[in-house]
Amino acid sequence: MENGQQGASRGWRAATEEALYGPAGFYRRPEGPAGHFRTSVHASPLFAGAVAELLCRVDAALGEPADLAFVDMAAGRGELVSRVLQLLPEKVALRVRAYAVEKAEPPAGLNHRIEWWAEPPTGVTGLLFANEWLDNVPLEVVEADADGTARLVLVREDGTESLDPAPLDEASASWLRRWWPLPPESGLRAEVGLPRDEAWAAAVRTLERGLAVAVDYAHTRASRPPFGTLTGFREGRETTPLPDGSCDITAHVALDACAATADARLLTQRAALQALGVTAGRPPLALASQDPAAYVRALAGAGEAAELTARGGLGDFGWLVEPVDLPADGLLVDVPDHEEQ
Repeated sequence: MENGQQGASRGWRAATEEALYGPAGFYRRPEGPAGHFRTSVHASPLFAGAVAELLCRVDAALGEPADLAFVDMAAGRGELVSRVLQLLPEKVALRVRAYAVEKAEPPAGLNHRIEWWAEPPTGVTGLLFANEWLDNVPLEVVEADADGTARLVLVREDGTESLDPAPLDEASASWLRRWWPLPPESGLRAEVGLPRDEAWAAAVRTLERGLAVAVDYAHTRASRPPFGTLTGFREGRETTPLPDGSCDITAHVALDACAATADARLLTQRAALQALGVTAGRPPLALASQDPAAYVRALAGAGEAAELTARGGLGDFGWLVEPVDLPADGLLVDVPDHEEQ
């Protein structure tokens, strides 16, 4: 394979890396991710409020350190970290050192308190939060050929695919055997999550003490999709993934494989947000006559909470929660057992 040749076939990992993060990559475009798809951060300020609440709980569990880090992985244009800073109580905000980790250039008018890094800082104490980061960490796609043998899927810039006749490398084959066994049936697909496991483990290691949280579209070993999840997004619509820089390229995350520590927990966004005080209950009707404006605000908040916690939608996102030298009791309390995976 001639990876440098225009239009040459190569694995989806290399093709995605260039299409998303190369000099003309999708994530370097001025409009940023918000111009093409809607995340929990964009859906409602309630999400940032929940993250701020979690940071406060981490702060308390750490004993209120003088230097409290909030690391926003895949920060986009800094929307989440900016809102979290605004929502923190003053006594916490004064001690927070805020980091936005993103490969693109920082946006104009960014809060001067936010440090813009291409890689996460090391040796920090606090909360590392990765909202929809891992689904954009490029990975390889494999497909069972006519004989049922797993082969690497190669792709050209125009989306044309073929199968590599060479055997899979042992690291990929080993990961598939453990986390995504591919039945020997022609056409079935899997996505090799090893690069994401490694990326997440490296991110967790940057914490000296604190909590690392990854939030994403997810699946577990018991429910892997038979044809994979690779897809594209452009201007708010799902589209065919093309590795030409014109669209986002994403795939759901095997979050169970990503877990880097023995104390890791995997739960739904619905359960996590409910534990952080985000509820979708309608306000009492009596409030409508007592304070109509407050009732309208409460009703709007309930609608936003419903979107963030909806079954079949954002509420089904996975939260991978990993404490690092930190007692996790009380950080996400009252999580129903059936909401943990």
